[in-house]
Amino acid sequence: MVAPAAVLQARLGLSDDELCVVLDADPVAVISGELAHRPELGILLSLTQDPADRVGDGVLRRWVRTAGPAGRPLDQLLARDFPAFERAVEALEQRGFVIGG
Repeated sequence: MVAPAAVLQARLGLSDDELCVVLDADPVAVISGELAHRPELGILLSLTQDPADRVGDGVLRRWVRTAGPAGRPLDQLLARDFPAFERAVEALEQRGFVIGG
């Protein structure tokens, strides 16, 4: 079984450091899988599941690092601005992969 944090990391193409910042966790907690109690992990997995199914993980990894109308989704994640990231995912689902502001 793959740990949920590893699924999120692979889905979005996050580095180890980025994953730790997004989940506000230390590397030991990430490696040991002690993040089940973190609500943001489940929410982010759920939020990104449908887009990953529709456009694929490769496109999702590119999208997260590309500036769109509201900036880079990765920057929203690193700032732990989850409502802004959710809006970016909704825009991706509604309009597709839009580059530029």
